Amino acid sequence: MELMQKPLSKILVIRNDKLGDFMLAWPSFQALRQLFPEARIYALVPAYTSPMAEICPWIDEVVLDENQHGLSDLIKTTAHLKAYNFDAALCLHSTPRIALALFLAGIPHRFAPASRIDQIFYNHTLTQRRSRSEKPEYEYNTDLALFMGQHFGVSGNYNLKPPLLSFPDKEVEQIRNQFYAEYRIEPDRKLIFVHAGSGGSATNLSIEQYAQLIQLLSRNPKLFFVLTAGPGEQAVVKELSILVNACDHITYQSTNGLVEFSKLLKIANIFISGSTGTLHISGALDTPTVAFYPERRSATLLRWQTLNTPKHRLAFTITDEDNACKNIYIENICIEINNKYLNLINVI
Repeated sequence: MELMQKPLSKILVIRNDKLGDFMLAWPSFQALRQLFPEARIYALVPAYTSPMAEICPWIDEVVLDENQHGLSDLIKTTAHLKAYNFDAALCLHSTPRIALALFLAGIPHRFAPASRIDQIFYNHTLTQRRSRSEKPEYEYNTDLALFMGQHFGVSGNYNLKPPLLSFPDKEVEQIRNQFYAEYRIEPDRKLIFVHAGSGGSATNLSIEQYAQLIQLLSRNPKLFFVLTAGPGEQAVVKELSILVNACDHITYQSTNGLVEFSKLLKIANIFISGSTGTLHISGALDTPTVAFYPERRSATLLRWQTLNTPKHRLAFTITDEDNACKNIYIENICIEINNKYLNLINVI
């Protein structure tokens, strides 16, 4: 343990991979704010996730990571980070490029998991064994934040209290009213958002299985389905829309960016998808979710658990073989959704 001669003034946190990974880092930002209330907290993120970093209440400034690879990028990244004169850096998921850049930038205290060969470039590491999937990813992240606090003699606990992401009630209500009016949806109907695309992140249900699930749920006339698409997923949504043509639904392609799409997700009564970034935004909003996870040790439903409360969280494991999902019976999933969210969708 090292007692601080003066409070840390600049802390850099690195989570520069996919959207879902970044959303599961939000608890670590909250924990750091509690541990170091006087510090200015920076986040190193790619351009894709930067809009969400900009609205994170515990991040003071966003630093973009261009991640172009090669020696020239390493030199540029090193110079960029060195100019900030950070007191400490917390790398939630390390890569050799980032580890070396932090070292060359001369950041005095560099924290990271002790799980990769590039840990030699950090002077404070914590053994975690994340691949064993023994706890949620967000807990691994907050463990690192607490480890950093302990190093400087700052103790604390962290308890997840959803929602981590919120928008003003009046704004959400206005969005809801506009959405219902624009698509001529009866005001008493419940919105079930279905995001069938995976963004290449994990094994998912097949389009046919999503269609079957929608068809079974649509027996309840109170439900209305919104089929959402991320970048490059229009073809998936179009195919699903054709298969569920007899069900009341619309397709929705977000064109106003992640923040506006996040506001729309808040009006969903239930959000259904595979393990995607949009799923984890919904979890941060404490929107009720139904999630499908692959049958892999490093990608379990426990490891990538969403950030919503248990009463708003329902998850299933699917097989990874040929994307066939043979151990999933859609009828049973429908029954579990009805049982779990009976009060939300008012099933008779």
